[in-house]
Amino acid sequence: MLQMAQILLPVDFSENCKGAARYAGMLACRWHSELTMLHVVPKSEYPIVGMEAPPDFFELRRAVVSEADKNLDAFLNEELRGLSVKRLVVEGDPASEIVKTAHATRSDLIVMPTHGYGPFRRFLLGSVTAKVLHDADCPVLTGVHMEKGPTQAAVFRNILCAVDLGPQSTAALTWAGRIAEELGANLNVIHVLPPVEVGQARYFDQQFNAAVQRSARDAVEELQNRVGTHATVIIDNGDVSKIVHGAAESLKSDLVVIGRHVDAGILGRLRTHAYAIVREAPCPVLSV
Repeated sequence: MLQMAQILLPVDFSENCKGAARYAGMLACRWHSELTMLHVVPKSEYPIVGMEAPPDFFELRRAVVSEADKNLDAFLNEELRGLSVKRLVVEGDPASEIVKTAHATRSDLIVMPTHGYGPFRRFLLGSVTAKVLHDADCPVLTGVHMEKGPTQAAVFRNILCAVDLGPQSTAALTWAGRIAEELGANLNVIHVLPPVEVGQARYFDQQFNAAVQRSARDAVEELQNRVGTHATVIIDNGDVSKIVHGAAESLKSDLVVIGRHVDAGILGRLRTHAYAIVREAPCPVLSV
């Protein structure tokens, strides 16, 4: 059974954030989760002259935090009524505070949009989301099409899980399978091979590609046997993000699930393909 006791929702008061909040609310209702709404006041919002703070600096800071408290208390208050909701306002670097709060609250999931507005746009147009995806230990639900929120009470009806057959593929397919099972959703699994380079020996190229596809299909089926899923398998060649985008559109997917790499080294948890999938997918993306 999928555990989702704690959900963290970073809030910047944008329209995209309202959509993300509705996703978080629907999931919290379904899994009886506690929802923590977090607003981060960046230190850069306070004017500093030279190396010293202005005389009214601390009064200004209190006023900014107080205003943020009021806005957060009123944010979707009616829509989220009946849920267990905790509201927090902190100061600092947005991405760092989101990750720190997720760890402190032992969050099972972070739900956030990829875009903000106004002074927050520079933080949420990729940079904050990318850093959270890089640093967070728990799964993150995000996407560029979250402004309207879920369109139906069941939240997710068609789920597409993209696997690269790396270490995190097991975790990604496990999450996808459990969500699909508990919501009664359709599940498809896709694995994308590199583009086929057709040389002079075209016949042999086609034979080789067919053999590679069979091998990949066998590996995905072996993964499914380990996880316990029985999804339809799609094997294709080409640009990963474009193939996943096309499959999600044709299958009318309302959730794409991908794996992040467990190491947080130079390349980070979210590799190039995964980042492109998040940016280009026609629906929210859960990165595990």
